Amino acid sequence: MAQRDRVMRMSVEQPLWRALAGYRLLAMVYAIGLFAAAHDGFTRPWLAVVYFAVLGVWTLATLPRVASAAACTKPFLAVDLAIAVTGILITPIADAAERVHDGGPTLPSIWTAGSVLAFAVKGGWRWAALASTLVAVANLVERGTPARDTVHNVVLVWVASIAIGYVVEVARASERTLARALEIEAATRERERLARDIHDSVLQVLAMVQRRGAVIGGEAAELGRMAGEQEVALRTLVSGGLVPVSRASEDAALGAVVRTVEEDEPADDGAVDLRSLLAPHAGSRVSLAEPGAPVTLPPAAAREVAAAVGAALDNVRRHAGEQARAWILVEDEPDEVIVTVRDDGPGIPEGRLAQAEGEGRLGVALSIRGRLGDLGGSADVISVPGQGTEVELRVPRHRQDANDPRGKAEQR
Repeated sequence: MAQRDRVMRMSVEQPLWRALAGYRLLAMVYAIGLFAAAHDGFTRPWLAVVYFAVLGVWTLATLPRVASAAACTKPFLAVDLAIAVTGILITPIADAAERVHDGGPTLPSIWTAGSVLAFAVKGGWRWAALASTLVAVANLVERGTPARDTVHNVVLVWVASIAIGYVVEVARASERTLARALEIEAATRERERLARDIHDSVLQVLAMVQRRGAVIGGEAAELGRMAGEQEVALRTLVSGGLVPVSRASEDAALGAVVRTVEEDEPADDGAVDLRSLLAPHAGSRVSLAEPGAPVTLPPAAAREVAAAVGAALDNVRRHAGEQARAWILVEDEPDEVIVTVRDDGPGIPEGRLAQAEGEGRLGVALSIRGRLGDLGGSADVISVPGQGTEVELRVPRHRQDANDPRGKAEQR
C-alpha cells in the first residue's frame, strides 16, 4: 500500500494574532471617538486630525501584518511602536494643558496597548518588557510628572504585556513538546505496522528454517543456526527502531512541525465481505462457521481482521503442531463483528505471552492485539493448559479514530 508523508504545522498563537488585529481596529475607532467627542477643547485640533489620519491609514493598511507571526516583522513592530509613542508625545501640543494635567487620554489612547501586545506575542516577555518600558517613559514625559493615574496605567500595561509574553513562551514550549510526542506516537504506530508485516512473513520463515535445519542436521543445521541469529537480530530491530527527530521552524513563533507517515487508502471505499477473506483459511483441519449473509466491513478493517486470524492460525500450527485442529467462528452483531479462533492444542502456560513479548516475540502483541487496537477493537486470548486456546477478536463497525494527531491536537 502506498505511503505518503503528512506535515502539520501547529501554532497556538494564531488565535492571538486574530484577536490582536480585531483589538487594534476597535481601539482605533475608540481613540477617534474620544477625539470627536472633545475636539472643541483641543488647542491645535488640526494636529490631532493629521495624527488620526495617519493612525487610521496605518491601522487599516497593516491588518495583514498582524494576521500571523511571519508577517509581523521587526521593522513593522518598530514603526508601529514609534507611531504610538509619537501620538503620546504630541498630545500636550495638540490638547489643552488643563486636560493633560487632569489626566485626559493621550491621542492614541488604548491603541498603544495593541502595539505593545504585538511585541509580546511575537517575541515573548522580554520584547514586551522593552516595548512597555518605552511607552511608560513616553507617558511620563507627556504628563510631566509621575501622577497616580499615569503610574497606574503604566504599571497595568507593563504587567499585562509581560504576563502575556510569558504565557506565549510557555505555550510555544508546550507546543513543541506535544509535537514531539505526536511524532513519536506516529513513528511508533508505523514501526508496529512494519513489525506485524515482518512477523507475518520474514520472521516466521526464519523460524521455520531454524527448526527444520535443527531436525535435518549437517549443513542444514548451520543454516538453521544462522537463520536463528538473524531472527533474533530482526526482532530486536523491529521492537526498537528509530524515531525521527522533530523539527521546528526557524522562527519559533511559526509553531512546531509534526511529520507523520500515512498509508493511502484504496480508491474503492465500498464495504468488503469478511467471509471472502476468511474462506482461504478453511481446510481439512480448520473449520469455518459463518453467517449466511455477508459480513461487511471497510476494506482496511476487513484486511486487518483477516490478517489477525491468519496470525492466530500460524500460532496454532507453530505451537500446537501441524495435526492440531482449529475452528473459526464469525458472528455478525449490529455494532461489531466478532471472530473467534479456537484450537485443541496444549494451551498456553500462564505468563508465557508476557515472557514472549519481553523476548521480542511479538506475534500476539502486534500481529493480533496491535491490529485490532488500531481498528478501535480488542483481542482477548483465553487459554487453559491442556484445553486449547481461544482468541476472540472484536472490531466495531463505526470506528472513531483515536490515533489521529489532529484530533489529539484539538484535545490538546
